[in-house]
Amino acid sequence: MAGRINDDDVKAVREALPIDAVVSEYLQLRNAGGGNLKGLCPFHDEKSPSFQVSPSKGLFHCFGCQEGGDTIAFVMKIDHLTFAETVERLAAQAGITLRYEEGGYNPSNQRGERTRLVEAHKAAADFYSQQLESPEAEIGRAFLAERGFDQAAAAHFGVGYSPAGWDHLTRFLRGKGFSDKELITSGLSQDGRRGPIDRFRGRLMWPIRDIGGEVVGFGARKLRDDDNGPKYLNTPETPIYKKSQVLYGIDLAKKDIAKSSRAVVVEGYTDVMACHLAGVTTAIATCGTAFGGDHIKILRRLLMDNGSARVIFTFDGDAAGQKAALRAFEDDQKFAAETYIAIAPDNMDPCDLRLVKGDAAVVDLTQPRTPLFEFALRQITGRYDLETPAGRASALDEAGPVVARIKNSAMQHGVAVQLAGMLGILDTQFVVKRIAQQARWAKDRGGRGPQQQTRRQYDTEPAAPVITGPALNLRSPVHRTERELLKLALQRPDLVSPAFDGYGADEFTAPPYAVVRQTIEEAGGVELGAQAAADYLARVRETAINDQVRAMVTELAVEAIHVKTVDEIYAGVQLVQVRLRAVDRRILEVQGSLARVGSQGDPAHLAAVQNELWVLQQYARSLRNHGAAAL
Repeated sequence: MAGRINDDDVKAVREALPIDAVVSEYLQLRNAGGGNLKGLCPFHDEKSPSFQVSPSKGLFHCFGCQEGGDTIAFVMKIDHLTFAETVERLAAQAGITLRYEEGGYNPSNQRGERTRLVEAHKAAADFYSQQLESPEAEIGRAFLAERGFDQAAAAHFGVGYSPAGWDHLTRFLRGKGFSDKELITSGLSQDGRRGPIDRFRGRLMWPIRDIGGEVVGFGARKLRDDDNGPKYLNTPETPIYKKSQVLYGIDLAKKDIAKSSRAVVVEGYTDVMACHLAGVTTAIATCGTAFGGDHIKILRRLLMDNGSARVIFTFDGDAAGQKAALRAFEDDQKFAAETYIAIAPDNMDPCDLRLVKGDAAVVDLTQPRTPLFEFALRQITGRYDLETPAGRASALDEAGPVVARIKNSAMQHGVAVQLAGMLGILDTQFVVKRIAQQARWAKDRGGRGPQQQTRRQYDTEPAAPVITGPALNLRSPVHRTERELLKLALQRPDLVSPAFDGYGADEFTAPPYAVVRQTIEEAGGVELGAQAAADYLARVRETAINDQVRAMVTELAVEAIHVKTVDEIYAGVQLVQVRLRAVDRRILEVQGSLARVGSQGDPAHLAAVQNELWVLQQYARSLRNHGAAAL
């Protein structure tokens, strides 16, 4: 198994490719002043540019949608790649050889192997595509035509044909310089009595691409009655192909899925083709396996955990299709998106539906109608005799936990009422209360005790947000000053060091700012930042407890400081204002405490409170009279 990419190599990749050069490949940038560049954000619709790039800091931030990060984060998000995939892609562009740790990973051999396997698949895809035009492939062209796919459709999806001979592709790839070992490892060839032979022979071929568009495998459809193999034969598991981690059509659908926050999951290659040609360009399919957790991770990266996102599953209405739908529902709660099921009239799949009723029927089929949980409930309740009290009770016992898993409490309540109606239980409140109790039990069982937060990698699940409390009010002088001080601490640590390191998180009234202050402290503080400026921002961002905090750090690091001359005088004013307001707040608290103690309280305690009040008042007076010198 591949190990973790060496940290120094990740740093080298970041430094080798300027962020403005990378971003400019996706959008137009223009001068924003202060050394920054601006453009229209690629992650949300906007008419005026709020997306800023800071080349000197190697960071980007959108002040509209709050997306931000470094070069790697940008490519991860815009191309929907994992952290490792992004670093490897950028390293290849920069000509950097990556080193891997934790597992004896040989970087030169393994990286070379992947490149060779991808190149072999690309050559194979071109070979198969050309063979579709051969006289032998007439049976394949007829198969496509019968299903409404012309030559242009085949070319768009890269559909090809594998000749029926034993080693046509093997000999072709050998001529391209690929070794027998590479052909066997790739899954394109297999061992024969006299050496490697083609794995796929006399079949219609669909290239399976990863999310970056590279061919990593094939799906092959049987065409002849004398072919004793399975109806569909897929590439075996290889170093570049894991069937549980690929989705057919994802390379074509990813942009529209991300843009529309909708994905349509169908069951086969021809269904994906039919949907896309009908205008449903968000259609994808699994490759010879059930839709599972790894597939959900791919879609979540595209849907970005948008609560308004929709995932529509189209399954046949037969027993197998119903079983597949229920299996998909088992993972339903891993989505932030809402999930639906669509079953065509007469149990037709999208390909047949397009042939019989046209493109409009396919589009209509994929409109979200029946929530997946409702379908699941009807399948469960349908197994019991609801005419008897025992049948209704048993159905409630099985269906109740299903409803309890629904995340949205208002929806959970509504579905509980709906379930009561399905079961014929007139006392709906009984069902609602029972399900609410089951939800609490599930939450208690699944809850985790207090434990230390660990640093998170880019390609892991996001941590729960820690920024709480009232929203930021940038009209508030208090919040504006705190914001300016944090910007100075991140952008010019030399101007606020070492005084800033003596400030507590409780001196920042805005909860997000308090978390950022704590993050700076955990990263070593501004004094260390002033001494090692080159790595300072990266260290603070890596220390952030989750993506929400990391985004706030990035925003403050990119946003311009609101004066033309940024110097020690300006920094001193911000330091004094934040500290003075904190002291004034504490004075009010102590005065309130003094009023509660009153003259009848314990004399020793009363004296201690009066002494604290006197010290605070003297400190506040010194701050007002002497400014930063009093810090």
